[in-house]
Amino acid sequence: MAERKLRVGVIGTGFGTIVHIPGYQSCPDTEVVAVCSARRERAEEAAAKFGIPHAFTDYREMVRMPELDLISITTPPFEHHPMTMAALDAGKHVLCEKPMALNARECGEMLAKAEEKGLVHMMVHEFRFAPQRAHVSKLIADGYVGKLRHVNVTLYTGARGGSLANPVYSWAAQRSMGGGMLMALGSHYIDALRHWFGDYAGVFGQVFTHVPERSDPADRSKIILTDADDAFAFQATFKEGGWATMTASMAAPFGPGARIEIYGAEGTLVAPQRGFNPEPDGKIYGARVGDKELREIPVPTELRPFDDHRDDRLLPFRLQLDLLVNAIRAKKPVAPTFYDGLKVQEVLDGILQSNDTGELANIP
Repeated sequence: MAERKLRVGVIGTGFGTIVHIPGYQSCPDTEVVAVCSARRERAEEAAAKFGIPHAFTDYREMVRMPELDLISITTPPFEHHPMTMAALDAGKHVLCEKPMALNARECGEMLAKAEEKGLVHMMVHEFRFAPQRAHVSKLIADGYVGKLRHVNVTLYTGARGGSLANPVYSWAAQRSMGGGMLMALGSHYIDALRHWFGDYAGVFGQVFTHVPERSDPADRSKIILTDADDAFAFQATFKEGGWATMTASMAAPFGPGARIEIYGAEGTLVAPQRGFNPEPDGKIYGARVGDKELREIPVPTELRPFDDHRDDRLLPFRLQLDLLVNAIRAKKPVAPTFYDGLKVQEVLDGILQSNDTGELANIP
């Protein structure tokens, strides 16, 4: 007899309607039965568009629905802690978007609550499951590069064909609410490097705001200055050896996208990207000591079992959902857990601390 579908409630109608809801609805083992947005029109619009039976404006009310198994949190970072705590107190498993929260203290409380309640908790670091990243992970584990010496990441993107109008001032322009490029995109890369090379030992970092102007949402002719970063850089060491550097900017006109270069004692791997995120058809290039030059390393087809052209993030998200469903049914933890989210947040906190003090930040 087939097991029933897991019933999901999604909080957030931004990224939630682009990836989370479409992902759950294309997964044969899940169904979205509730959606929540602080704005009633957004909640009702999402419910109508995706055929979701229940729409809420209060997440506290939604998480108390007895028929829900899983809460998917896709809201801005400053809301992750209270929403996760409410969902866990209501006995619901939780899938939470990155970054996990505003600081390591909040993350620690979320992790402790999930473990106290014995519930499955997972972070949306879906790019661990992108075909390119998944195969890089296997190559590293199989010893392709040998002992890590250095990994360098660059991420440059910006306006093409002229300048863009000032974006509207929102939570994303406020550091206190979790805004900025470091939290939004740096968190993904920090997780990838930790997944491949183990825990961080220390980090020295800086954040920058090259374009501080934002339009007042109430009057577009007025300008509000942001304190959130649009560029960052850090240098870090790993407890198991080796070091990493990353530089990133969203204020780099004609920037080429991202590039990950891994240099070890026995070889090199290079993983380029055209934009912020790894594409389903992402390439890998590598060479080992003794080779004459880098060559393309084919990504196994089984790492790309299907395509979903609605959004490049849907493939890795769906692959992550398969693991989450199995974990909930087996009542066992599955990575990346809230512990992984906490370890990423410690590095994010360390970079901001280092930026403010000018000193190296040790990672717990």
